[in-house]
Amino acid sequence: MLLKKDPSQVEGLARFFKTGPGEYGEGDIFLGIKVPETRSVVKNCWRETTFEHLEECLRSEYHEMRLAALLAMIEIFSHAKKDAALRERCVNFYLSHTDRINNWDLVDLSCYPILGEWLLDKDRTLLYDLARHGKTIWEQRIGIVSTMTFVRHGQLDDTFRIADILLHHPHDLIQKAVGWLLREAGKRDESRLRAFLDTRSSEMPRTMLRYAIEKFPDELRKKYLEK
Repeated sequence: MLLKKDPSQVEGLARFFKTGPGEYGEGDIFLGIKVPETRSVVKNCWRETTFEHLEECLRSEYHEMRLAALLAMIEIFSHAKKDAALRERCVNFYLSHTDRINNWDLVDLSCYPILGEWLLDKDRTLLYDLARHGKTIWEQRIGIVSTMTFVRHGQLDDTFRIADILLHHPHDLIQKAVGWLLREAGKRDESRLRAFLDTRSSEMPRTMLRYAIEKFPDELRKKYLEK
């Protein structure tokens, strides 16, 4: 993959993705490649991409190379609608490389187009296991964000159930993800979101609550924030 580097972007990306000592992205490094550029290159080359190429890119120390691998995998998976074996191989490959899907943007762009789509007509225990027992916050975030596909199909149960599992999670990246998915579920069924919040808003982290109620009218937001 031939990607155009822009060294002037590196410092800003490192700050944005919290790569300093003790931060969630500690040690990650960047080439300075903008996401639209990466997407454009992947669109032109994914058909020639092999799993060996994906492995090489996912093992790269550079964030943008891992991003490119995930974007290519999404293309392979989404174009394999009639090839269940290839789709399953993509899913298994994805799950065996979660240690390389190690920042929130990598999780959020890849998990629901792959895992969410795969599980749409299958048992979803995997996502509950990731939420409960994920070895990293990234695996736990995969557990909740993958339910975006279900929400878009009007299937809200898993989002609310996994939100309950993660309700008291201490990390703000999980709190934000749970709040985001609750908000998306609320767009489909506001009364159900309000019922969920009525019994939980006083105990859930403030960050999670703020994300969940972001689209509520001002007076309703104030009501939940004051509970």
